[in-house]
Amino acid sequence: MNDITLYGTTGCHLCELAEALVAPLVAQRPLRLHYVDIADSEPLMERYGVRIPVLRRGESELGWPFDAEQAAAFLDG
Repeated sequence: MNDITLYGTTGCHLCELAEALVAPLVAQRPLRLHYVDIADSEPLMERYGVRIPVLRRGESELGWPFDAEQAAAFLDG
């Protein structure tokens, strides 16, 4: 099973939208979704602070905005 990470933070409405969009897509694949709150890490705040939500798979990232079709293609990649 492969891991997918969704970087975001509490109170971010775009992060909530991204999670709602991605969760059903992940459930249809042999993937495991991890939500990481960037507020818990200074390095993550520096890297993703103005870019969240961001999906990460291995070394590849997909930044917002993305739709279901783009997210599905990213997850299948």
